[in-house]
Amino acid sequence: MNKRVYESAVLINAALDDDTIKNLIERIKETIATNGGEIVEIEDWGRKRLAYQVKKSKIGYYVIFRFNSLPDLVPKLERNYQLDENILRYLTITLSKEALEQIEIDKSLQTQLAEEVEVIPVVPPEADEDDVENNVKDV
Repeated sequence: MNKRVYESAVLINAALDDDTIKNLIERIKETIATNGGEIVEIEDWGRKRLAYQVKKSKIGYYVIFRFNSLPDLVPKLERNYQLDENILRYLTITLSKEALEQIEIDKSLQTQLAEEVEVIPVVPPEADEDDVENNVKDV
């Protein structure tokens, strides 16, 4: 069997404290690693407002795992998701070559845009301290 590239999006209960969420993410990473998977990337999107309530929650914590593994890891991973009451939803998909290429293109565009962004100072460099204090009070 050949290893495939998977992407697993997990929606965690955002009412949990940050340490509990970090521990849950670590457990998912350990599950992938102990079952022969190799984590390529983890995107931590953080807390986001949901379009509709999921298990009585209006806010969710999103984490996306990209990993290489044999196909037999996915059922084990999803079984762990089902048993964990703090995971509201999940979706695991196989990434095609085209999807992987698009991810690389998106990353390069984001890097390019970040380099092109010009930082504009809020206060003109020739302003003195009195002007800065007056501008802050006016706002």
